[in-house]
Amino acid sequence: METLIDYFGRVAGYDWWRVAIELFFIGLIVYWAVDFLEGTRGERLFRGVIFILIAGVLILNLVIEQFGFERLEYLYKGFLIAVLIIAVAAFQPEIRRALMRIGEPRFWAGSSQQLSRTIEEIITAVTELSAARTGAIIVIEGRVALGEFIETGVRIDAKVTAELLKTIFHPGSALHDMAVIIRGDRVVAARVQLPLAEAGSIDGVELGSRHRAAIGITAGSDPTCLVVSEENGIISLAENGKLTRKISESGLRSHLSSTMVEYIPIVERLWRFSKRSVHKS
Repeated sequence: METLIDYFGRVAGYDWWRVAIELFFIGLIVYWAVDFLEGTRGERLFRGVIFILIAGVLILNLVIEQFGFERLEYLYKGFLIAVLIIAVAAFQPEIRRALMRIGEPRFWAGSSQQLSRTIEEIITAVTELSAARTGAIIVIEGRVALGEFIETGVRIDAKVTAELLKTIFHPGSALHDMAVIIRGDRVVAARVQLPLAEAGSIDGVELGSRHRAAIGITAGSDPTCLVVSEENGIISLAENGKLTRKISESGLRSHLSSTMVEYIPIVERLWRFSKRSVHKS
């Protein structure tokens, strides 16, 4: 106990503002990594690695300082190198995806054009599916990750396009049944099984399985869900467990624009705010 108190006492001896800045940047990097991996298989692995590293460093420093286990310290440094190599191999898909996003010109130019393009692709697909009376259910992920539902479907990880969405929901295709989940500008999974809400009706119309699934997924989380009726081609929108039927194309565009704006990186939002402030001044 005395060793622990002495250890934290020496840490507290540094300039508080320097420690605060370092902890802020460390926390920011960890938050970005967890947010980027949220909903993927690498998320749990990342949390485990971080826990092992933090616990190992704290415990090892205390033990070595108390008993002078120099060989144990040497072995732990080798263990850290092994963990780094394993992490690179384990996070290969996520690292590749991050590097590809950084390398895209739109990453640096901002995501507003990308957001608009994604919205238009979704609207085009939904409108054409409605005209053809092809049933569809599209879930647009919010801040809460839908990893547990994504695992029930078939992973795709492809850029959102109207052609891709129409192909997925084309009658007879292997993926047309159940739902598609979109995260940002990517279709992450298809043929996803969603929880069904209790049977009921809206305006005297009995709800089918797609509409009940839309209500079920939005009641327990914060996504936006679009449903195209196979019977009459009506487009419905579900949010917060409530279903809005017969939504127009302009209404859908307005709603998606306001909902998906949170996908714009915070750096770009701050840049836009500062730019507006400069113009006002």
